[in-house]
Amino acid sequence: MILDSNKIAAHNDGLFTSHKNKLVFSASEIAETENIIKKLIDFQIAIPSWALGTGGTRFGRFPGGGEPRSLEEKIEDVGLLHALNKASGAISLHIPWDTVTDYKSIKALAAQHDLKFDAVNSNTFQDQANSEYSYKFGSLQNVNKAIRKQAVQHNIDVIQQGAELGSDSLTIWLADGSNFPGQLNFRKAYENTLESLQEIYEALPSNWKLFLEYKCAEPNFYSTTVADWGQSYSYVKKLGDKAKTLVDLGHHLPNANIEQIVSLLLMEDKLGGFHFNDSKYGDDDLTAGALKPYQLFLIFNELVEGMDARGMNHATDLGWMIDASHNVKDPMEDLLQSVEAIMIAYAQALSVDRKALEIAQNENDVVKAQEILQNAFRTDVRALVAEARLRSGAALNPVALYRELAVRDALIGERGLKTVATGL
Repeated sequence: MILDSNKIAAHNDGLFTSHKNKLVFSASEIAETENIIKKLIDFQIAIPSWALGTGGTRFGRFPGGGEPRSLEEKIEDVGLLHALNKASGAISLHIPWDTVTDYKSIKALAAQHDLKFDAVNSNTFQDQANSEYSYKFGSLQNVNKAIRKQAVQHNIDVIQQGAELGSDSLTIWLADGSNFPGQLNFRKAYENTLESLQEIYEALPSNWKLFLEYKCAEPNFYSTTVADWGQSYSYVKKLGDKAKTLVDLGHHLPNANIEQIVSLLLMEDKLGGFHFNDSKYGDDDLTAGALKPYQLFLIFNELVEGMDARGMNHATDLGWMIDASHNVKDPMEDLLQSVEAIMIAYAQALSVDRKALEIAQNENDVVKAQEILQNAFRTDVRALVAEARLRSGAALNPVALYRELAVRDALIGERGLKTVATGL
């Protein structure tokens, strides 16, 4: 489904006067609004191919219909999201769920929707069709060298597919670990994993990055082989300059100080990027900013400060991607909400008075420092985010236009009510 630009224009016309009034007020409250808007226009958040279908739990899944049945339809859905917000200009593929057979046609389809291919993701947490060995007891850590070799080769195959599409990074998330004490030798598991990662790293093209994700629990509940940011950092530091840690906001123990983790990894030049989501209890994969918007802002506050200190390009020097699951929401609406929440947190962080904050910190003025941050968080920046969309040719209110056009009903009409997205 391709969105008619005239419908976007008509939608914007109806909201234009109200929007401009809000923008004038925001500009009176926030310094350097033009600079913030320009940065928002450049900032893009990749959409993962697996998030376009209805998620679920181990107890059930309640699909809403019209889910993408192929990679082509996933690209079309991301293209629709990007047309609505002009901030979702990349798709992240998951192999083998999104194995490509005709690279030329897939690249042409992506170009038609103004999309590029973000990081490609390998999958050794499931047994794949026609694979000789099982990953029941781990992949890159497995005590069986033949199984480790199979997992390594899968990652190399993913790199080769990504290179054909124009991607420049590989994301590795390992389900490896143990469920019971004594099940595995921690030291040997680490050594096996490092050896496997080194083989994958050697296969990276010169311009690529390797992102190593971490997770404290699930599906292994006694130990995971890459359990936290420190263990990921330990691996990537040994691998080399092209290896970085990937932070998933749901992959931490309760009350972890994620903003401090981000700051330290950025300082060490080992922060690769993000999987954005939100959580209440664990790896809930909820809509970004739905539960902890202040934490999301504080993370971006450290990102903006740290990237500026290193002279980094906000839009391109780190990987930005959503990783969410939708059991009761329309996935497309959820993704639009997540992108909006991320852009708001970014805009709030850009509005922080850095000089005043530095002075307060140097003078140990705790109250002043808190007031500076909370003032930025409490300031309504939605008009700036909407203006960035307007200037890019997107909708002032993407969710409202999505509903106004009855997009989900149209997708159900095209694809059927009982479709299930590939990979889910």
